[in-house]
Amino acid sequence: YCYYNNDDNNMETYGSLYKWYSVDDERGLAPTGWHIPTDDEWQILDDYLDGDALAGGLLKEAGFEHWNSPNTGATNEGGFTGLPGGFRKHTDGGYSEMRLYGYFWSTTVHYGIFALPRMLAYSNSKLYRDYNNKGSGFSVRCIRD
Repeated sequence: YCYYNNDDNNMETYGSLYKWYSVDDERGLAPTGWHIPTDDEWQILDDYLDGDALAGGLLKEAGFEHWNSPNTGATNEGGFTGLPGGFRKHTDGGYSEMRLYGYFWSTTVHYGIFALPRMLAYSNSKLYRDYNNKGSGFSVRCIRD
């Protein structure tokens, strides 16, 4: 794991960024009684929040303390308080997109070197499902068993 720009101050607000391999590690990244969600579990949350067109806004922290404007649709009605921690690039280890996007791993493999994270964006209220290289550094949110 790492902190955005290797700055400990970013950890306090945005948490750590993990390669997918940490998510899949048999030693377990999640504390006892918790686990990292599968893509199907993310989909259950998405459906519960009326689908991907609105779910992102319901999961994002409202306002502009951590998100860039316009932070479209952000209400945090889902209680997730999603933050835009950006990511660490798998190609060169550089950092990008803090205050713009929040990426959250699932445990689900897409194909070979890819897994399925979810993403929140400052510019709309969608909850995106995508595939990304497992070497990328993304945030992790755990759910209770």
